[in-house]
Amino acid sequence: MNKKVLLILALIVMASMAYASVKYLFLFIGDGMSIPQINSAELYLTALDGGSAVKKLTMSTFPAQGVTTTYDADSFIPDSASAGTSIACGVKTHSGVVGMDITRKNPVKSIAEIAKEKGMKVGILTSASLDHATPAVFYAHQASRSSYYDIANDLVKSGFDYFGGGGFLQPKGKNKDKTDIYELAAKLGYKVVKTSADMKKLSPSDGKVIVVNEVLAPSQALQYELDRQSSPSLADFTENAIKMLDNPNGFFIMVEGGKIDWSCHANDAASTINDVIAFDSAIKKAVEFYSRHPAETLIIVTGDHETGGMSIGFAGTGYSTYLDNIQNQKVSYESFDSIFYSLKQSSPALSFNDVLPLIKDYFGLCILTEKEKTEYTALSNSGSKEASDKLRMNLSGSDLKKLEDAFNMSMKKSSERPNDDDTYLLYGGYEPLSVTLTHILNQKCGISWTTYSHTGLPVTTFALGNCQELFNGYYDNTEIFKKMVYALN
Repeated sequence: MNKKVLLILALIVMASMAYASVKYLFLFIGDGMSIPQINSAELYLTALDGGSAVKKLTMSTFPAQGVTTTYDADSFIPDSASAGTSIACGVKTHSGVVGMDITRKNPVKSIAEIAKEKGMKVGILTSASLDHATPAVFYAHQASRSSYYDIANDLVKSGFDYFGGGGFLQPKGKNKDKTDIYELAAKLGYKVVKTSADMKKLSPSDGKVIVVNEVLAPSQALQYELDRQSSPSLADFTENAIKMLDNPNGFFIMVEGGKIDWSCHANDAASTINDVIAFDSAIKKAVEFYSRHPAETLIIVTGDHETGGMSIGFAGTGYSTYLDNIQNQKVSYESFDSIFYSLKQSSPALSFNDVLPLIKDYFGLCILTEKEKTEYTALSNSGSKEASDKLRMNLSGSDLKKLEDAFNMSMKKSSERPNDDDTYLLYGGYEPLSVTLTHILNQKCGISWTTYSHTGLPVTTFALGNCQELFNGYYDNTEIFKKMVYALN
């Protein structure tokens, strides 16, 4: 190769490197989120708006859009640790492995660690616990995602600038005999904040921070959006992180919508849809920042895998959907579990008829009298949508049979319940009454599920900003890491 050709190639490389100069990099990961979760949220918003035109989420309006495969080293269906490691570190590994290669011995550097070495500030946010698999792959290197205390140790040793969202699953170790993680964090220069008021008072001069939501649901996570009242949202954390991390050297921020996955595991469409919308609200905060720094900012939105085998369509509704009826569900399956447990404890002789008013209040499912059916049918035939919705929420004989069976199963102690395939297919290890209620409501709305686990479905990746065109097309999740490395030059 002559000198002239080498000079031309060198100029091309230099020009591309000058172009790939992203200063502010956002990575949003919807855990368990693929096309069905995104599309159902959009169709729900459309139905609420009267159905005249599809209301797109912010992520769906991004100019660059791709399809991303998610398989890991030994399965077409990954878990969050292996899929997250592929995105964060660019390598395939085994399910359950955090930030390490296929040997389970060698750590692999994440995009967050690369950004930190480059002099950028780094923020890791999640609606799950901070030591959960997806956030962990950006700062930890452990052979098992269940090594929560070791993962938390890696967190405080990372030197990253902002951690926000949930708490820690084992802050004092599995046997509660280790030094408290919050104490270790303070020794390593972190300011720990646990109230909304203190979160609002934070300024960049506070240095490194760990911000834990003042209201935590089970598993040290944020509440489902369907249950959240006044505590900070994922969007609030994103806005706070941007304020804290904006600096002349730029930043990398990863935001995980972690409980999208959890609600899909439980086959709870209402909680899934509301958490997807909350996740999209966090993306809007990044877009607002992008509008002020368009030439220097790149926003990427993706999922690590799909969960639940969610589909828009059910045999009982044919070609129709009634997604606005999802709003009849007032609380997540998780909150309804708590409500039911409290009632069961206070009323040992609780009967199925006793919980029917509860079912109506929290899920909109009821038993219509023959007179009501006749009246609503006449109104429905004359074009009344309200009457049609009332008829749809009526519990049929088969619905009542399923619910009564589930109620009877829920009244048993866990140790007394059958441990067989048929029981698992019905309830998936969740509270039988709650999961049966979400199944019935979902089906009446035109949503169905195939599993309580993950699936091998590819996910959608969206991008906006500098280098956005890199994210068009069909590619593997390991390529997201490589594209981010290129974008950071």
